[in-house]
Amino acid sequence: MSLKPTDKRALFDWDEFVDNMNRASPVDLNETAEEQRRRKEKLEANDEDWFKYYFESFYTSEPAPFHKRSTKRVMNNPEWYEVRPWSRELSKSGRTMMEVLKLTLTGKKKNVVLTSNSFDNAVRLLKPYKTLLEKNDRIKHDYGEQDSYGSWAESEFITRKGVAFRAIGAGQSPRGTRNDAARPDVLLVDDFDTDEDCRNPDTVDKKWDWLERAFYATRSISTPLLVIFCGNIIAEYCCILKAMEMADAAEVVNIRDKNGKSTWPQKNTEELIDRTLSKISYAAQQGEYFNNPISQGKVFDKLHYKKLRPLREYKFLVAYTDPSYKAGKKNDYKATALIGRWKDEYHVLRMFAAQTTTAQMLDWQYEIIKWVGGKVPVFYMIEWPSIDDTLKQEIDKANKRHNVTLPLRADDRVKPDKFFRIESLLEPLNRNEKLWFNIDYKDSQMMKDTEAQFKALSATSRAHDDAPDAVEGGVYNINSRTSTDLSKVEARRHIHRNKKRF
Repeated sequence: MSLKPTDKRALFDWDEFVDNMNRASPVDLNETAEEQRRRKEKLEANDEDWFKYYFESFYTSEPAPFHKRSTKRVMNNPEWYEVRPWSRELSKSGRTMMEVLKLTLTGKKKNVVLTSNSFDNAVRLLKPYKTLLEKNDRIKHDYGEQDSYGSWAESEFITRKGVAFRAIGAGQSPRGTRNDAARPDVLLVDDFDTDEDCRNPDTVDKKWDWLERAFYATRSISTPLLVIFCGNIIAEYCCILKAMEMADAAEVVNIRDKNGKSTWPQKNTEELIDRTLSKISYAAQQGEYFNNPISQGKVFDKLHYKKLRPLREYKFLVAYTDPSYKAGKKNDYKATALIGRWKDEYHVLRMFAAQTTTAQMLDWQYEIIKWVGGKVPVFYMIEWPSIDDTLKQEIDKANKRHNVTLPLRADDRVKPDKFFRIESLLEPLNRNEKLWFNIDYKDSQMMKDTEAQFKALSATSRAHDDAPDAVEGGVYNINSRTSTDLSKVEARRHIHRNKKRF
């Protein structure tokens, strides 16, 4: 088999792995036939126990609830279509393999066909099935020798018990997949979408048509069929999304849940996730670990940077904050933009954006107070109705901590849809080079996160957009104040108490 360099790097030495597994998990040769029978019956009655006994080296961490839910559906429904849009490192392929081997070794399924984006990749994914069947001592001890003579190739093999396995690539003819008179009763789709294919909707449609007409149609109508589709959602239009529309069950599972916690903490700790994500871009994080493909540059293909004007040249500034409703490093971003207008340009002098606490978000405001140093008036705004009793308490604590009273005011504007609001106000400014960011902070992590959010913005994206929202709020408030006599505004600030100002 001819392998591309990328495929060679992806190969795993399954022979060595199983040899090591056998040494770590030896067979008990002293048990009687009756003891063996009772043990097998007990194991076969519990899927997780069966997986753990025969694949102890795979089963290094206890399964998460989503693993057990999915396995229960697959193992209890002979006719079933399950889609697993699970993040990397959540054992999509490994769990599927354990389920399929149990179903075939216990006689419930007998003809398995696996497809992937290419023939070579399909063969690579079928390799562990073959190696485990021919080398796993516990399987051989309890279910007999599996490898047969004459029908034991890398891409296609039939066990001594008559169970067939075959690998085919996308677009290949699946004809000849009968096992004697039996049509396929297990269809596996794994790593089917590719970045290149998903750039062309016609290619996605062509591959999906092949899945429906050629691959799925190999089934027998009168025989129950199990379909398991494993992969990530890597594009806004891809085959796994189309499969999810057809599936009996499809549970999207990311590396972290909606509360920012590891979905499989028994294996992937918060520290390990942080370390992994810190070494790749925001767009890569979202695509590989959060099933959130980002098509960068749909609205903002780039941001503009330059040396901005001295503070004294701005009539006034707006420090606008868009807070998230959950605190912590794993939830929505909090963002504050300090913006001024110079002639017909809008200058973002400072940008703060992070997944952090409310206390830290408030500290940004005091940092701005210190940074501006009274050289120019600043309006401190926050998205309404974010000022609640909890925030009031945090502000009181921050005021005491910094020994400064924060003049934070709620923005009571009734806001339209976030995406269209940001696009309609900021995109023309950015396109016409009227929106500028401070080049002094271009290489800061907060500015990098801000730029990533701008580039990820689209009508369908689920990427974070708190930084663009803060910039939009600041620009809008500057525009709403531009026609106002600033001296009168400043006078009112000291004599008029707004009920939404704190």
